Parts: sequence; C-alpha cells; structure tokens
Amino acid sequence: MNKVVVLVALAASLGNLLQGWGNATIAGSLLYIKKEFNLENEPKVEGLIVVMSLVGAAIITTCSGSIADSLGRRSVLMLSSVLYFLSGLIMFWTPNVYVLLLARLVNGFAIGLSVTIVPVYISETSPPEIRGLLNTLPQFTGSGGLFLSYCMVFGMSLRTAPSWRLMLGVLSVPSLFYFAFTVFFLPESPSWLVSQGKTLEAKHVLQKLRGKKDVSGEMALLVEGIGFREDVKYNVVVSTDFGDNHKDATAAVAKSDDNLESPLLLPHQIVPITCTMARPYESVLKGPRLSELLEPGVRHALIVGIGLQLFQQFSGINGVLYYTPQILEQSGVAVLLSNMGIGSDSTSLLVSGITTLLMLPCIAVTMRLMDISGRRVLLLNTILVMTMALVILIIANINMKINSVICALLSTVGVVVYICSFVMGFGPIPNILCSEIFSTRVRGLSSAICSLAYWTGDITVTYTFPVLLNSIGLAGVFSVYAVVCIISWVFVFLKVPETKGMPLELISQLFIVMQQK
Repeated sequence: MNKVVVLVALAASLGNLLQGWGNATIAGSLLYIKKEFNLENEPKVEGLIVVMSLVGAAIITTCSGSIADSLGRRSVLMLSSVLYFLSGLIMFWTPNVYVLLLARLVNGFAIGLSVTIVPVYISETSPPEIRGLLNTLPQFTGSGGLFLSYCMVFGMSLRTAPSWRLMLGVLSVPSLFYFAFTVFFLPESPSWLVSQGKTLEAKHVLQKLRGKKDVSGEMALLVEGIGFREDVKYNVVVSTDFGDNHKDATAAVAKSDDNLESPLLLPHQIVPITCTMARPYESVLKGPRLSELLEPGVRHALIVGIGLQLFQQFSGINGVLYYTPQILEQSGVAVLLSNMGIGSDSTSLLVSGITTLLMLPCIAVTMRLMDISGRRVLLLNTILVMTMALVILIIANINMKINSVICALLSTVGVVVYICSFVMGFGPIPNILCSEIFSTRVRGLSSAICSLAYWTGDITVTYTFPVLLNSIGLAGVFSVYAVVCIISWVFVFLKVPETKGMPLELISQLFIVMQQK
C-alpha cells in the first residue's frame, strides 16, 4: 500500500475531525449557554442554536456539487477550512444569541462542504481494494475530534467559571492546520482532472498516489467512465475471471437475495462491450443536466443514497450525540461519581468523553472489515445492535421503580453500545456508498442531493429532540428511533448492493443492471 494515498485520505479527513470537534463543543457548552441566556424553559431556542449549523450545511449543500464540479474537489476543501476558521472566531467573540446563531450558520457552511466532498475526494483518489478502508477515515477522525473536544470541555468545566465562548472558539486553531494541508499537500482528484481534459496532470497525480509509473490501465478506466453515454451496451456475466462458464446475471441476483451475506449482485459482473466514445471532457465541462438523474441506474442509485442518508439520521444518532450530556444528566449519571466530588455537568461530560473514546477502536475494527466483510453485511448487523441498544435505553427510562444506580448504568451502557454500533455501520457506510454508486459525470450533483437529504434529516432530528424530550420523555424518543432502525434494516436488506473491491466505473453500471431486473 502506497503511504501517500493513506496520508492524502487522512489529511482530507481533517474536515470531519473539525465537524466532530464542533459537535462535541456545542453539546458541552450548551449546558452553560442555557444558563447565561436563560434558556432552561426555551427548548425551541436551544434547538435552534444546535440546528443552525445544520441549516447552513443544508443551504451550502444545494450548490456544493456544482462548486466541486466547476472548481475542483481540493478547492472546496480549502474553502471549507477557511469557513471553519471564521466561525470559530465569531463564536469566540459572541455577545448575544443572534451572533451565536450567525456563527453556527457559518460553521454549517464549512461542515456542509467538507462532509459532502471529503468522501467523494477519497473515493476518487483511492485504489478500489482499500477504498472502503480509507473512506472510513472520516468517521475515525470525526470521532477523534469528538473525543479531543470532550476532553477539552471537561477540563474547562472543572474551572470555577467555565467559558463556553473559549470552548467554541478553540475551533479556529485546528482549522489553520487543515487549511495548510489543503493548500500545500492535497493533490486534485484525478477523476476531476480527467473530466476537465487535464489528462497529463491526472496521470502525474495517479503516479504519485499509486507509487508507480505505469497507471495506463486506471487512466483508461477514468477516461472511459467519463466518456460513457446512454447508448452503452453491457454484457452481464457472473464469473469474476471472465472465463468460459458465464451465466445469466438475473439468476445470480435472484440467488443472492436468499443469502443475508451475499451482495445483491456479485462484483465484476458487468463488462462494457460497446460504447460510443467522445472526448471525455467536452460534455462534462458543460456540467450534468438534471435530466441525467433519471437515466438508467442513476435513479435507482439516488433512491438508495437518499434512503440511506434519511434512515441514518432518523435512527436518532445526532439527537443522541448533540444531547448526550443532557441525556446522561437526566438519567441520573451523576450518582456514579458523586462520591468523588464531581458535579453533574462535569460527570455527564466525562462519560460523554469516555463514550467517544470507545468509538475509536470500534471504527478501527470497521476499517479492517469494510473491504473484507463488505458494506452490506456491516450495515445489516450493526443496525440490529443499534436496535437492541435503544431497547436498553427504553427500559432504563420508562419510569419503572429501578434503582438509580442501575438506571444510570443501563443508560450509560445503552448510549455507549448505540453510538459504537452506529460508527461501525450506519456512520461511515452511507457516505461511502454515496461516493461510489454514481458515475463521474453526475457524482458531484448526486452526492450533493444525498447530502441534502442527510442534512434535512439531521435538522429534523436535532431540532425536534428537545421538543420531543419535553413531551414524550426519553423512553418515547428512543422508541421512535427503534422503530426507524427496524425499517432501516428492511430497506438495506432489499435495496442496498455490495460494492467492495469494485472500480467506481463499474459500480454505476451495476445499478443499471439492477434497475433492468
């Protein structure tokens, strides 16, 4: 494995580290923001403070695909780092709620750009055999950002007068490092360079990323993938070595549906046999048309991508992440460390930090399994674990006569298991799939549409969580999330194919075959 491609993916993933950092600081500082601005009885304003960054992300996502297709992936990441820096400065200066809302909006712009483009960038720079592993790095760095931020917030909470402005403003420091990496280290995506006709530059980038001079095969795939039109014809086979014993793919698809661990279609079943080639960049320079989203395969891929993003959010993850300290505080977690003289606020922040620390080895395991077990199997199994964790949280919060210590332990275990199982499946995989299942020509636009679905779900869950918490309680909220997880499992089982190890140019063809079933 060439170390350069790993370092490039890691540097790009710093954008997700800043997102995780921001999520943890707002979750921790909200305890003090509510006190300063008297928001204890204003759940709508509290929800608005948290959700404003999501609104900004949703707004910028509507045009992020077009920006990335016209300016390049690297330029978008550079812009994201600048916006992270500005939002940190504004939050540090915040004199009132209105300026805080503005700062959160700018922060959302930065998050929307990075979360949408980082998976696309990593997919376009990574070799197929480790693409899943490298595209799990954003989840790892995001969780690392959560942990580091919770450590910082916990340390500040032990002070006599904790400053939430300082908690939020520190974001500007790591954003400077991110800017430096995007300017001086990250290359442009080879796929995007080819789409712009810069084939020689794309070849040089690929040589650097792969650590070898001969990249003619991959260059041919990039040019061919961009040059495909609607009149491409396909020969569908099952044999991975393309030998003489070819079988009908329809039979393979039907057979695979009976096996939980089988993909809906086996890798490398699709071979283009005829295509009309044009200069690959002449049509791409004009940008994708909305009508292309209705082409064979693209429409089905959009259904899968949008569905995964919505189900990911409606499973409740960001409601739990943003309000983890408050969930634990309401569950009586303070009783666990009361003998050590640590207050309720600090205890909830400490447990939240420990929870995010436990996420890291779970993600490390997922990085190993992503290109071995595959995306589909990981999703199906981790969603089941998430559902069981939510059942534990329901039991701990249904107002039964449970010992306070037992209730606190059950809540802590439930939150830990829920979050850890999420980051092993539902966390990284929807973004990975959305960066894989579209052709180069529509990848920017389609990924932006899927990201818009992500932010719409995120806004809905985050804003409604404190409102639902006041109306139906924690047990009721977790019951809703559990039902969504069950529906999500059925959707993944029926609609999501396996993409591990497949070149990006073949995955989009896989969806054409699936739509023709």
